Amino acid sequence: MGERPNHMSPEEFRQAGYQAVDWVADYMARLGDLPVKSSAHPGDVRAMLPAEAPKHGEDFSEVLADLGRVILPGITHWQAPGFFAYFSANASGPSALADLVSSGLGAQGMMWDTGPAVTELEQHVLDWLAVEMDLPEKFRGNGVIQDSASSSTLCAVLAARHRAGGINALPNLVAYASEQAHSSVEKGLRVAGIPADRMRPIATTPDYAMRADHLAYEIVKDKNDGLTPFFVAATVGTTATTGIDPVTEVAWVASNFDAWTHVDAAFAGTAALCPEMRFLNAGLETADSYVFNPHKWLLTSFDCSAFYVADRASLTEALSIAPEYLRNPASESGTVVDYRDWQVPLGRRFRALKLWFVLRHYGLEGLRAHIRRHLAWARELTEWVESDHRFELAAPTVVSLVCFRHKDGNKATSRILEAVNQSGRAYLTSTALGGQIILRVAIGSPQTERHHIEDLWNLIQSVA
Repeated sequence: MGERPNHMSPEEFRQAGYQAVDWVADYMARLGDLPVKSSAHPGDVRAMLPAEAPKHGEDFSEVLADLGRVILPGITHWQAPGFFAYFSANASGPSALADLVSSGLGAQGMMWDTGPAVTELEQHVLDWLAVEMDLPEKFRGNGVIQDSASSSTLCAVLAARHRAGGINALPNLVAYASEQAHSSVEKGLRVAGIPADRMRPIATTPDYAMRADHLAYEIVKDKNDGLTPFFVAATVGTTATTGIDPVTEVAWVASNFDAWTHVDAAFAGTAALCPEMRFLNAGLETADSYVFNPHKWLLTSFDCSAFYVADRASLTEALSIAPEYLRNPASESGTVVDYRDWQVPLGRRFRALKLWFVLRHYGLEGLRAHIRRHLAWARELTEWVESDHRFELAAPTVVSLVCFRHKDGNKATSRILEAVNQSGRAYLTSTALGGQIILRVAIGSPQTERHHIEDLWNLIQSVA
């Protein structure tokens, strides 16, 4: 029979687990001392790995040692206090522990029957969020956790396509999104069979919000050409500037032509947990679907994207396939939710456990305090930018993203970006608006404190 598989016994797992948790805890403790952005060059990590996979099992301590030697130098530290790039990808102790428990359980929640607790906990925590974020009543009971906002948008496109006539309608279908919409909209349309020339980019206002009048013009033009407007993507918090599309006006235009309105609030939506930020929900009562990502700003490790639909039938009818081997009495009764019908893959992990742990550890007020600190620091940084004659804001500060540029132009702005990122103390990304390079400071890391924002601003000023 040859060598036996070296399965860990419960006691061996316990001892290895202690080592792994200690490693992660030590990592968390020294995050502020590590260079934020990895300096690895292409091929560096692979060069430290053996050419062939091990033939025999190794001691766990050896594997753990290589985390520091091989892996850590190739990691950009998204949880570091000086990480201000892209949008945050929050992780937290409770969320990490939930992932450990989820992996240990090894549950597969494709249907209620394969894991009743997996399904019902997901329904429940998503309803908790819908209530506490004051989402429209129609979204309650109609939530599902996807792996990302990109997958959520794809599912919205597929549901809209189904409602518009399905695959047979493809030749005539047209979609619309702001010029500032996330690239996942175009990708989702492409996957759904909608070619690039059937996606209409809609002009924006000076604040980078979709112009509802231009949307109406494009839809009427397409209708007159015999085409079928079927999908409109509105954004609450664009990637470049956190611009806010006028959802009420956009959805009104879309509804007049029976087009589906999907609202992407991947990053900014979390802020609506705070009552004073509920303006971000304006118009949602007229939307067909909505997504925000707890894995961005709600202290829940990737992947966890909360997707809500007003009418689940279009989604499940578009995605449901029921071969004989998946049939069971619970599903046939129609009294349970089978989340396999709410997503593209069949299988699904126990993601809701992370939300449950996070909500119970922090509580609603703790999560609101986390968000409010970042909102306040973003406002303060905005004031610092406005008071320095060398800089100018590039867009309004809506949540915790501050966008600005050096008045001397792109070379000066790029010089600042390069200097900050090479310093190891912080990491920024840029965007381009009207030919101008713009610095983005996205505040959201759970380890960031006010003095880290001040340190960043002092660094920017020193190299300006």
